[in-house]
This record gives sequence, C-alpha cells and structure tokens, in this order.
Amino acid sequence: MLIDTHAHINMLENPELGIKEARQAGVKEIIIPAASEDDFEKILEICHKFEDVYALLGVHPEDCEKFNDNTAKKIIELSKDKKVIGIGECGLDYHYTKENKDIQKRCFQTQIEIAKMLNLPLVVHDRDAHYDVLEILKSNKLQKVLLHCFSGSVEFMKECCSLGYKIALGGVVTFKNAKVPKEVAQEIKMEDLMLETDCPYLTPHPFRGYENSPKYIGFTAKEIAKLRNIPYDSVVVQTTKNAKEFFNI
Repeated sequence: MLIDTHAHINMLENPELGIKEARQAGVKEIIIPAASEDDFEKILEICHKFEDVYALLGVHPEDCEKFNDNTAKKIIELSKDKKVIGIGECGLDYHYTKENKDIQKRCFQTQIEIAKMLNLPLVVHDRDAHYDVLEILKSNKLQKVLLHCFSGSVEFMKECCSLGYKIALGGVVTFKNAKVPKEVAQEIKMEDLMLETDCPYLTPHPFRGYENSPKYIGFTAKEIAKLRNIPYDSVVVQTTKNAKEFFNI
C-alpha cells in the first residue's frame, strides 16, 4: 500500500472523490499539507471524515506576509488534534520574488520553532533557495526534516541526507526532460526516500494536463523502480515504511 506524503486534497475539484479513487488505486494513507491559515479548518474537516488521512499545519512562503503571532498560536493550538502529524509546508521560495527574503526567513524560523516545541516533523518547501534553506535548517539542528518536491542536485541531496533529512519525489521524475530529478531518484538511498503527488499540481506522465490526484502516485513509484532497475513492490514497501516511521503513523 502506498502513502502520498504531500497531497493538497483540499484544492481538488472533488476532494472526497479524490480520496475514494486513491483508495481504489492502492493508496492507503494520505497526508494533506496546509499552505495558508485559510486551509487549516478545511483540511482538518477532511481528515476527520476519512480514516488514514492526516494533516500538516503550516504556511507556505508565498503566504508569509500574512503570517503573524495569531497564526503561530493557531498552529500550536490546532496541532493538539491527533490528526496533525507535522508542521508544513513551510520554507523559502525565491522563484517569483526575492524582495521579501527576510519576511520569508522569519516565517520559516517561527514554524521551525513550533515544530521543535511540539516535537513534530517539519515538511519543507524549497524552490530556488537551497543554500538559505539548508543554512537555516542546520542552524536549528532539527532531527526530522522532509524536503518535499525535491528540486536540488544529486550533490545537494547527498548533503541533506547526510544530516538525516529525508527527500520526497513526485510526478516530475516521470517527465522526459527531468534529467536531474531522475538522477536523484537513481542515486538516493532508498531508506531516505518518500513519495508524493503535490496534487493538484505536477501530474505525472502520461496524465500531464489533467488535475493531479493521489491515485496517480503509482506512476512515480513505477518510474523510480524503472530508473533503479528494481521491482516496483520494493519501492512501494520501502517508501511506505519510511513515511510511517518518519510521521509515526
């Protein structure tokens, strides 16, 4: 049984159908990350409606300018819910703007402190900000870090994994021109790898152009198995084991 460690189910056109179709495709557990404070209640509502669906609470760097003390308090309070198994997604994103780096870093740092205080795993968004993300994480000496939708090089992956961090790969590894993600999929130690869809984004081949959904996560697992020349089942078993241990589910 597969685990989708990062699925924005709340953003799907029909979240309930997305979960039911995932079950039919062999996806047992689904983890829904928050991107903004507005997501929190909706995500928890979905999690309480379905067994084996869990939540991450956090604020994406694109929403960092709305983050304040009340947001932090809300994350702490809502994280008492047993369905909340981590903090995220949070991090740095310099792709569209670098003008608010300091605000992004403060938002990221506060959420790191919440994760440490609550003893919860941290799920990190890193886009075009590898050096700053790593420096902040290293300075905080976190034990449980998952770099979601990993976009770094093999060398960066190895540095992150040497610190005990885990890596999640999604549909991008199925794209024909995704040379570096494919190399990462080949080189990473299997015990450091998890799977995700990041739905409704980054739909894997051959469904690009359609809304992504957890039901498609098997295509990522199949591509990784092909790239590593190992059985599909071994990818499923190891990545599921990794996710269960990391998130304590």
